[in-house]
Amino acid sequence: RDTFLKPTSGLMMPSHATMMIAPIVDEEERKHQQNEYAAGMEDWKEFAETTSNLYGVDMSVLESNFDREQKEYYVLSSRWAELPTSCLLAECVVVKELDMHVCTVEDARGVGLSVGEDEGNGAPFDFDVVGRSYADEDDGGGLAGPISGFAGWFTVDFKSRTDDAGKDVAPQIPNPAYLSTGPEMGYTHWGQQVFHLPSAIPLLADQTTRIQGTLEMMRTKDSARLYNVRLRFSSSRRRSSSQDRDGDVLMKGKPGEHTLFN
Repeated sequence: RDTFLKPTSGLMMPSHATMMIAPIVDEEERKHQQNEYAAGMEDWKEFAETTSNLYGVDMSVLESNFDREQKEYYVLSSRWAELPTSCLLAECVVVKELDMHVCTVEDARGVGLSVGEDEGNGAPFDFDVVGRSYADEDDGGGLAGPISGFAGWFTVDFKSRTDDAGKDVAPQIPNPAYLSTGPEMGYTHWGQQVFHLPSAIPLLADQTTRIQGTLEMMRTKDSARLYNVRLRFSSSRRRSSSQDRDGDVLMKGKPGEHTLFN
């Protein structure tokens, strides 16, 4: 772009991109990953015992490395998915916006990072997930949950320039287009990326669970196309009838941190 595109009158397509996340319920897949990890460690235990009994070789020195490898692959790796909208537990929030005409390499290096660093304050999110209501149980009011993790996806726009340098100079797009890769679109080539939590967060009837935190994405050292994700968050519960998000708290969990590898 910087080499070939005219700075004020050139057009990039797509012109704008937006990244978002939302909490989801996806227990079948989350538990499947946990079971795969447990099965891998059972296989290791059997292998180590057999090796010790037959050959007198103690493999315990390798166990922690094998455990870390299995956990990173099965539990701490994000997953591509095609989620139905029924998996969404709250409205998505935007964690990154890019104007393709003016964004920099630094902008694309990650999400929520300090300039030149592999960490930062993160992109904030704040979700209210309303548990199922006893009064509306027959009508399907509220959500059964639990919160299995988060899903991320992106949207892109094909529209006129909005940056100061080009908005009044570049040709206008008379029929702008929009592409979403969210669950509401059904199958797309891109799908969604799912970040499961090690333990699900249950939803209680007539209570609203609030998830507050930040998301960081940092490019891996091995590939410019892969990113690691760090989620820092805390949860609290209040009665769903309460209008005060910061008051009338029934439970407040300890702050947690969850890092996933891509």
